[in-house]
Amino acid sequence: MFEARLHIRDAGVGARDGAVFERLSPVSGQPVTRAAAAGPRDAQDAANASAAAFQIWRETPAEEKRAVLARARDLLLEHTEEFVEIASKELGSTPDWIRFNVAIAADVFNEAMKIPDQITATEEVSEKDGIHSTVFREPVGVVLAIAPWNAPVTLAVRAIVWPLACGNTVVFKGSELCPMLHSRIVDVLSEAGLPAGALTSVIHAPDMAEPVVDALAAHPAVRRINFTGSTRVGRRVADICARHLKPCVLELSGKAPLVVLEDADIDAAAKAAAYGAYFNQGQICMSTERMIVVNAVADEFCSAMEAQCAELLARKNRAKVGDLISAEAARRVGRLIEDALAKGAKLIAGGEVSGAYVLPTLLDRVTPEMQIYSEESFGPIAAIIRVRDEAEAISTANDTQYGLVASVFTADAGRARSLAARLETGVCHINGPTVYDDPSKPFGGVKASGYGRFGGTSAIQEFTELRWITVQEPRKDYPFWT
Repeated sequence: MFEARLHIRDAGVGARDGAVFERLSPVSGQPVTRAAAAGPRDAQDAANASAAAFQIWRETPAEEKRAVLARARDLLLEHTEEFVEIASKELGSTPDWIRFNVAIAADVFNEAMKIPDQITATEEVSEKDGIHSTVFREPVGVVLAIAPWNAPVTLAVRAIVWPLACGNTVVFKGSELCPMLHSRIVDVLSEAGLPAGALTSVIHAPDMAEPVVDALAAHPAVRRINFTGSTRVGRRVADICARHLKPCVLELSGKAPLVVLEDADIDAAAKAAAYGAYFNQGQICMSTERMIVVNAVADEFCSAMEAQCAELLARKNRAKVGDLISAEAARRVGRLIEDALAKGAKLIAGGEVSGAYVLPTLLDRVTPEMQIYSEESFGPIAAIIRVRDEAEAISTANDTQYGLVASVFTADAGRARSLAARLETGVCHINGPTVYDDPSKPFGGVKASGYGRFGGTSAIQEFTELRWITVQEPRKDYPFWT
């Protein structure tokens, strides 16, 4: 059994009161990890340690920061197979998914290493009165970083590294569903040469999330919070942040549409849709949940998708299909399938649920009356929605509370750009899958998918403070003041 501990100044720390909890395997139901269960006092200890390290890390030269981040990246890559083993037991993840996670996380490091040199000051002199002004960015202090289980390496690294690159220190609140994996990521990154306390971690039992987050948000040294997860939990995090007047970055749920127009390359669209719908069993915020297809090519697209499902389940590809995070998650997906079929959807492929496993499922003729039309499934369901034309495609794509990412397939690039501009999402890809990430670009959503952006120079805006300083000659009088 794994033993997951907290990381406060040093690795391997237990909770103050000795509390622990167990993580059960989603596949076998047996305990796989015994983890230290942090409470509010442990959270305060972690924030205190990060606060004490802030000035040291803030004043570390940019060149040395880059060197530490580079070593952290290399250590992360060295531990890839360890992460694969832990994730397979704690989460039921396939090896390819975790290796993909590590590869994207390494790209995050590569982009974040450019940040320290970009936090610079600008100076100007007012033509009116000769006042010298300096506008500059500076680190904010301690950042609370909260990451989920579904892309456990990528999202943990993203939550941690962008604030660190900007000169902040970080308290990382890992997921109780992968306590060992998230604990090991913090331990490994800390070995790269970060000052003691610059990166701390707390993991808690499932029923202690709100008290721990509230204790961290209330700490005066914590100045920013970033959270990736469901919209339901994101609303609670936003409420806590508002109570304490702490700005936050929220990357939340999605219900990604993939729009297929009549001039699209149907085989390419189906391949992208299958990848987006079934990769990691659909447990990705960017997963393709809705395939919105114009009637003229809907039958052809449905056939192409059916072929993609058959290919995915061929013996050589079965390793790509894993279990969901829990049997309850699988049952919830099963209920969505049953509801859709009861209301007239057509089952083209899949539909079977067994324990935590859901066979990759393709539903055709999905309509707004069905729960799957509007609810995020977070499972391997591809839902085809047939529409008359481009206008209805746009209306249907926007008919959701979410707005994270979308895709458009058409041979006409100008038409695609026009359509993309009318889609209510933070990200849109033309002739590419909804599941696509580039750490050099700003990533985030609109509407109930959150606000703020990760990636590239947007991290500077999110995790630094903008300040203005003037130098003036002493004055003898002031306007309206005699």
